[in-house]
Amino acid sequence: LELYEDSRCPVCATFEQTVGETVQNGVDSGTFKIKYVGATFIDNSDNGTGSKNALSALGAALNVSPEAFLQYKTALYSAKFHPEETSDTFAKDSYLIEVADSVSALKGNKAFQKDVTDGTYDAWAMKMSAAFDKSGVKGTPTLKLDGKQLTAEGTENPPMTVAEFNAAVTKALKG
Repeated sequence: LELYEDSRCPVCATFEQTVGETVQNGVDSGTFKIKYVGATFIDNSDNGTGSKNALSALGAALNVSPEAFLQYKTALYSAKFHPEETSDTFAKDSYLIEVADSVSALKGNKAFQKDVTDGTYDAWAMKMSAAFDKSGVKGTPTLKLDGKQLTAEGTENPPMTVAEFNAAVTKALKG
C-alpha cells in the first residue's frame, strides 16, 4: 500500500483520524506492507516550511524505529495536534518536539530532538518530496495498492471511511 500525504493537509488528517487505525491493522495482520511518500507542496502554495519540517521530523522518528515513525505520524495528524492548513505551525521545531512527547519512544529523546532542531533529515525530506513530485500523484491523500489507485466506490476520491477503505482494498486485491 503506497500512501501519499502532505503533513499540513487537512484531508490527510481526516483520513488518518478516520482510517489510520484500519490501515495499521492491515499492516499488522500482513494484509499489506506500507510505503509512505511525503509531500511538501502546501509549503509552496502557502509560503511556509511546515510540511518540510514535519517530514524531516518524521525522518528523525523513523531513525528511532518504524513504530515511532507510525505513532508520530498518527500524532501529527491527530485532532489534538494538527493545525489548520494555512497555519505553518509545523515550521516550529518546538511544536514538532511537543507533539513527539506524546509518543513513548520519542518522549524526551535527546537524539531525536537534536535531529529535529538540526534539520538532520531535511535533505531526506526533500528527496521524499521530489519522489512525490515525480509520482504523478495530483492530490493528497492518495492511496495505491499494487500500483492501482484506491478510490471510494463510484468516485475518483480517496476512501475516507473505514467501509470505503475496506471495500477498495478488497476490490484491489481481487482485481
